[in-house]
Amino acid sequence: MKMDWSSTLDEYEKLVIRMDTPRVVIDNAVCATATLVKVDSARKHGVLLEAVQVLADLDLCVNKAYISSDGRWFMDVFHVTDQNGNKLTDESVIRCIEQSLGTGYRSLGASQTHLPGVTALELTGTDRPGLLSEVFAVLSDQRCNVVEAKVWTHNARIASLIYINDIDSGSPLDDDSDRVSRIEDRLRNVLKGDNDVRSAKTVVALGVTHTERRLHQLMFADRDYERKVGSSWGETGSSHGLEAGPLVTVQGCAERGYSVVNVQCRDRPKLLFDIVCTLTDMDYVVFHGTVGTRGDEAFQEFYIRHTDGCPVSSEAERQRVIQCLQASIERRASKGVRLELRTLDRRSLLSDVTRTFRENGLSVTRAEVLTRGDTALNVFYVTDAAGNPAVEPRIIDSVRERIGLTNLLVKEDREHGIGKATAPGDPGLFSLVRRNLYNLGLIRSCS
Repeated sequence: MKMDWSSTLDEYEKLVIRMDTPRVVIDNAVCATATLVKVDSARKHGVLLEAVQVLADLDLCVNKAYISSDGRWFMDVFHVTDQNGNKLTDESVIRCIEQSLGTGYRSLGASQTHLPGVTALELTGTDRPGLLSEVFAVLSDQRCNVVEAKVWTHNARIASLIYINDIDSGSPLDDDSDRVSRIEDRLRNVLKGDNDVRSAKTVVALGVTHTERRLHQLMFADRDYERKVGSSWGETGSSHGLEAGPLVTVQGCAERGYSVVNVQCRDRPKLLFDIVCTLTDMDYVVFHGTVGTRGDEAFQEFYIRHTDGCPVSSEAERQRVIQCLQASIERRASKGVRLELRTLDRRSLLSDVTRTFRENGLSVTRAEVLTRGDTALNVFYVTDAAGNPAVEPRIIDSVRERIGLTNLLVKEDREHGIGKATAPGDPGLFSLVRRNLYNLGLIRSCS
């Protein structure tokens, strides 16, 4: 009797696909204050980041999380709300989570990074007052339209991803290599300034990557985590108190072969993403972890190993992990007055607006630029030229009068003070995760 191997192989392939595809459960019944998102998946490097990234891209707040690994499998449970602290009731958001997490993340981040008809520019250099105004002025002079952009500054460094196209035709610039080279050269000269001790970089981004993850990678490669002499962090890389900055510790867990990372800082949206992103890009794997919040404070603990299977093995490595995690938390921290610009898009709009900031002594510490149809939707965080976040109201009023009182609004920072209700002991799906952590000796109680 001849065996039909083709059908057997088909069933085997289906089994492999099922094993590699995460199982997603979204539950609104277990907890009264949050929606539970549970993800079971095969353990592989980066899978935790991919799950957290989906939640971050939907602007969801992770108030609690339990991360557990058992052999080849991960089980992650996230306790999430919307930005107003409410459980998830929008069916479109719930379907998006199920589809994004349940497809093995194959389409992850594409909506943020693969914009049609644009050329992506990556910029890094030394930050200084008025720099962003000069960057947008160069792009305007080169007849480039800025479709989207994100700008981060930290520790006197700047990183940006700017998506541009031709202002007349709306076409990308990829095929015009001479024009791209001219733009790169002019932007590089602007970023260098007069005294940049490091080489400023301007390149056309190749391939598709997640915008905010790429910003972390750019600043990490630029070594923004290295503190200058006299920095407020001190020499140990640790802060004391939430107002002084994030407190990060790395300790050994020799009997289990892990290093234990503890983070305590002010809570904000996308905090978990920023931390997990940095650990992943530093080639560490999170095997177990817990995330919690109390008021506006966040507490996170992770049991990690390097991808080679080893825990943190030296004091220099420990200090580097501490500094890099502190930097990842601070990059997105909102420093300054939040200004929201909503107006009809036009040529040289960004150049004109940022020039007005510069002429009034304002520096941009973070920016998000978005164009939808013929409308510009931009957010700027500004300080005075000395870096003081408490800008005098008369200066803000003067800027608003120049740009338009109805176009430029002062908004309360929405990244702090978000209502979070966290119950001390939730039943249901969390119990299995906590029991697993307890059996491994990683927590003191499974209750």
